[in-house]
Amino acid sequence: MSDAEIDRGMVRRVAEAAHLSLTDEELERYERQLKVILEAFRELDEVDTQGVEPSYHPVELEGVLRDDEVSHWSWDPLANSAHREDGYFRGPRIQ
Repeated sequence: MSDAEIDRGMVRRVAEAAHLSLTDEELERYERQLKVILEAFRELDEVDTQGVEPSYHPVELEGVLRDDEVSHWSWDPLANSAHREDGYFRGPRIQ
């Protein structure tokens, strides 16, 4: 992470790059908020993670898929259609 300090000019340049027009109040507010966010990341950088395995998912994923089982299909999709013929939907004739 860069040691560059967040200032109003940097916030203005980022806003211009994103095609945002910000008021002076918004520039000041976003400057403060970005400083707080970067400080939180600096604190995280100080945490000793030596010997800690990377975690790509917070919960161990084991056995998340069920076994496929054949089951009887009891729903008749044609039951409520007047447009059916020999077990199929019947569409309009093409001329």
